[in-house]
Amino acid sequence: MHKNKGKLIVFSAPSGSGKTTIVHHLLKQKALHLDFSISATSRERRGKEIDGEDYHFITLEDFKNQINKGEFIEWEEVYQNNFYGTLKSEVERIWANGKHAIFDIDVIGGMRIKRKFPEQTLAVFVQPPSIEEMEKRLRNRQTDTEEKIKERVAKAEREFKFAKDFDVILVNDNLETAKKEAEILVGGFIKK
Repeated sequence: MHKNKGKLIVFSAPSGSGKTTIVHHLLKQKALHLDFSISATSRERRGKEIDGEDYHFITLEDFKNQINKGEFIEWEEVYQNNFYGTLKSEVERIWANGKHAIFDIDVIGGMRIKRKFPEQTLAVFVQPPSIEEMEKRLRNRQTDTEEKIKERVAKAEREFKFAKDFDVILVNDNLETAKKEAEILVGGFIKK
């Protein structure tokens, strides 16, 4: 992979922090020239998710084969047998189109991208105002079982410890404010 093409904008956060909503807002800002880096995953689709749009859904066996072939920039077994990762080909596609890649990615994956491309990456940790608010948001989505919500809350408590390693911590206690702050951050970084 070429290290001198475009920029990499990483948004990481615990589930329920609002990072996906912020990333979708940024993608609508044409002046930023962003394209979404679609992660690959071995997990089953949820709700109305579309292959090649929300994720590249691949089998567990294929995911492991692609790891062995070195086809990922980063990957992680986020939950047991649920792998997530960024394919090299995805970032190359975005850069070939003259755009910057924006990621909606787990904390460990975000840090791996930052370590591989330190000068090209802006790593933003989106933090909910509290664990309680995050749990409320997860329940309001109505996409997860009680067991999965508890698993996500426990994982979030671990993820908060990584916030200090990111370039910026963006507290999302007001979504409209967080969106504006994200635009300013990304716009400034792209102009560097």
